[in-house]
Amino acid sequence: MMLARFTERATELLTAVPEEEMPTQTAVAAALRQAVLEAFRSREEYVARMVEVDLLAGAPKQNANSLRRGIRAALLDQGVRCVDAPDGEHELFVVVEGDGEAFEVLRPAYVDQATGKLVLAGQLRRLAAPDGAGDSAGSDDAANGEGM
Repeated sequence: MMLARFTERATELLTAVPEEEMPTQTAVAAALRQAVLEAFRSREEYVARMVEVDLLAGAPKQNANSLRRGIRAALLDQGVRCVDAPDGEHELFVVVEGDGEAFEVLRPAYVDQATGKLVLAGQLRRLAAPDGAGDSAGSDDAANGEGM
């Protein structure tokens, strides 16, 4: 089904290209071959990371904190930054509940460092601010997933 949609869309795009700018069949085949090889390489990297996470999770005497640190390290290695506190980066979070001026992080935000794109928005709960308090990270983990 995906291949059929790809073929249909590729045909549409190629028919829209003026004759004098039309790539050769060899160039199209080379580009497709390169795309397939990159897709396989990406899958291999993904599978290797999942194996690492599985091994980490199954290690003897593993606790949740060390497992989380290992996963965060793997994410950083892959260029994904985890933002645990909204400080200066409120645009990465959505407020899902509550009232008040302070915030509690319900879920961190994840950002692709290569593109700057948000992978998954973080979630915040609004809280009534304690006397003289501002933003509250609501987490003991290091901000941005670093230093683990």
